[in-house]
This record gives sequence, C-alpha cells and structure tokens, in this order.
Amino acid sequence: MTTAKASLQLKRVGFGDLKSIIAGGFGDFAKAAPFDLLFGGAFAAGGWLLIALLVKFHLPFLAYPLAMGFALVAPFGAIAFYAVSDLLDRGEPLSFGSIVRRIAKAARGDLRWMSLVTGFALVIWMDIAAFIFFGFVGVKGFTPDFFVNLISSPSGAVFLVAGNAAGALIAVFVFSISVISFPMLFDRDIDFITAMTTSVRLVRENPAPMLLWCFLIGLSVAVSVATALIGLLVLLPVIGHTTWRLYRHALDGATAPI
Repeated sequence: MTTAKASLQLKRVGFGDLKSIIAGGFGDFAKAAPFDLLFGGAFAAGGWLLIALLVKFHLPFLAYPLAMGFALVAPFGAIAFYAVSDLLDRGEPLSFGSIVRRIAKAARGDLRWMSLVTGFALVIWMDIAAFIFFGFVGVKGFTPDFFVNLISSPSGAVFLVAGNAAGALIAVFVFSISVISFPMLFDRDIDFITAMTTSVRLVRENPAPMLLWCFLIGLSVAVSVATALIGLLVLLPVIGHTTWRLYRHALDGATAPI
C-alpha cells in the first residue's frame, strides 16, 4: 500500500463548472468514439451475460437491482475511459496498445483496494435487494402475475419505494467515496483512504452540483436499463470521461501526477 500524502486542495465546482465538465466528457467521447463504443459494448455484453445467468439460476428478480447496482461499480469499469482521456490530455495518439499500456501502468497499488470497496458495496446491495424482495413477496413470489400485482397493490408500491430508497442511500454513499477517487488513484501515487476522503470532501464542499451529477449518473443507468443496456454504449463512456474531467478540474495543480 502506498503512503498517504497531505490533504489535497480542492477547487470549487459550481453548476457552470459542471456543465463545462460534462461538455468535456462528450468532447472526449467524440474524439474517441470507435474505442469508446467498443468498450461500452463490452460492458453491455457483460451485463447481458450476468442477467442471462440470473435467469438460468432462477433469480430473475435480481436482474433489476443488479442493473441499477451497476452504478456502484461504474467508476471502476470506467478505467478504460480514464486512460483514453489521459492520452488525449497528453496529446498522444490513441490505439488499443497505448490504452492497454496506460491501464497496465495504473493497475497497481491502491486502485485494487478501491475496486474491492465498491465491489463489496455491490454485494451488500444485492443481499439487501434479495432480503427486501423475500420480505415483501416471499421466496416463491416471482410468479407470472408478479408485475401486475407489483403496480396494482399497496404492498407492491411499498416494496418499490423501500427497494429504491435503500438502493439510493447506498448509491449516494458509494458515490461520495468514489466520485473522484478512482481517477485519482489511476493518475496519482496516493493511498485509497486519502482518495476516498478527498472524494467525500469534494461532495461535502459542493453538495448541490455533486448531487446533481449523482442524479444524472442514476438517470443514465435507468436509461441504459430501459434500453436493454444498449444505452451503455454511449452513456458509460461519457460518464467515464466526465468523471475524469471532474477530477482534473477539482485537483488541477494540487500535486504532480504519476
């Protein structure tokens, strides 16, 4: 584990800054669309595979929480897009070789510990989702008329509210500790505790813009789910590039990158 460094100075992030940062994310996507679409397609294919496995093992009721829980591990999944944005910043030509080499350079140290934290959060969320489902519906509650009962009964409404509220609380917590910690660990020689606390400070010092960005990520995941994960082809790369732009804005000049 790397050694922690002194607390980093953060720049303020206003709504105007967030708008420019998101525009920068779309700009990176436009410059690297062939690579981004391929990486985004790989994640969509992975999502289809996981959902197929849930159906095969008679756990279809976990497909929705798994898809929505993708937001918990999206920062780790976006590492390829951090590499693309970093190469663009450095003015280096994009190729699969250069992207893989940049990922390999960063895939060490505390980046792996941070991935374990978010992965564990996804496991906890899936456990909670299963308990909520069994508590409201029962072990054998996923019947052909499940969706009709879900939207037509008071217990179904309570189930939806409880499940989504629990997911939202976990998502906000994970968002707070990871919003810039992954790109920070990707780019700098820093320990994951410092990265998480810096990320939390950014959210605490800029609550409204950061909650808006959290909402937009959740909305993007919802759109991706509604489009059978096809939306991931574009939305995941844009989220990844925007997260990189947010990190670079927030810590611009704080320390020298690795």
